[in-house]
Amino acid sequence: MTVMNRTDTLAEDMIASITNSPTGYGGVDGDEQWANEIRRLAKLRGATVLAHNYQLPAIQDVADHVGDSLALSRIAAEAPEDTIVFCGVHFMAETAKILSPEKTVLIPDQRAGCSLADSITPDELRAWKDEHPGAVVVSYVNTTAAVKALTDICCTSSNAVDVVESIDPDREVLFCPDQFLGAHVRRVTGRKNIHVWAGECHVHAGINGDELTEQARANPDAELYVHPECGCATSALYLAGEGAFPAERVKILSTGGMLDAAHETRARKVLVATEVGMLHQLRRAAPEVDFQAVNDRASCKYMKMITPAALLRCVVEGADEVHVDPEVAAAGRRSVQRMIEIGQPGGGE
Repeated sequence: MTVMNRTDTLAEDMIASITNSPTGYGGVDGDEQWANEIRRLAKLRGATVLAHNYQLPAIQDVADHVGDSLALSRIAAEAPEDTIVFCGVHFMAETAKILSPEKTVLIPDQRAGCSLADSITPDELRAWKDEHPGAVVVSYVNTTAAVKALTDICCTSSNAVDVVESIDPDREVLFCPDQFLGAHVRRVTGRKNIHVWAGECHVHAGINGDELTEQARANPDAELYVHPECGCATSALYLAGEGAFPAERVKILSTGGMLDAAHETRARKVLVATEVGMLHQLRRAAPEVDFQAVNDRASCKYMKMITPAALLRCVVEGADEVHVDPEVAAAGRRSVQRMIEIGQPGGGE
């Protein structure tokens, strides 16, 4: 349903300029005029706009709330608005729908997928569970609704260790889908009976140990923020362990943890190993600090499908709406609730 009326000539002109290609919607600049229209049209629709930390700067700046996927889903559940516009990838919008089944949840481009969420299917998880009867399934929140529905307990990157430590030590644990976060949990807990799925985020996996080591050694006074999904997380811990980089300057953090650390840091320079969209929020949090990407090519093409044109189309046309089967949503909601009962989940992706 469109929210425009006959006096909305500016919005009509902007909509008419939108182009559509396999890589997303284009043809609209994210300028001040666009931002004013987004805010006006969202208000007309009775919508709140949420943006993930990895979104384009223009999308982050126009949003009502910016954060990690789970925090945004919880904000969505508490927001007074009946419509949620989720600027992120599809599993994130699904999670918002799971936690707010009575609300309308929109994603500006439903083609915005996730290589990590797609790395395990419901059928693959069922087969894995059959191989390990009685095992407890722990799934990262970066999974589809259908996988969450087959999960015993969800986790975030900041509470994954606590979730696994809450499980009877004699029971096997199946951890999915991120192999690097799983390796981090295994290393910290020392648990031997944890099986880790071989999935990955293609962006984080592409931030390799060699380039991290090179930059760390070239900037010995910098702090190092590393997301646990990164393939280079082990290299970061190795650098600290061998004394090549001060251990107190190496921090394995969720995106929410990175923001908290940015507010507290006394460092003049911070090297950041995560998707480059995170730099925008970090620089806003601590403008006096020089935040630099370990890999400036670490950009998620799916996150960047949420363009100014896509968001305009979304608030005008009410597209694309996210639907989750009620039974799947109920089962997925239980796995998220079990996580929350263990303790404050903090920041997610």
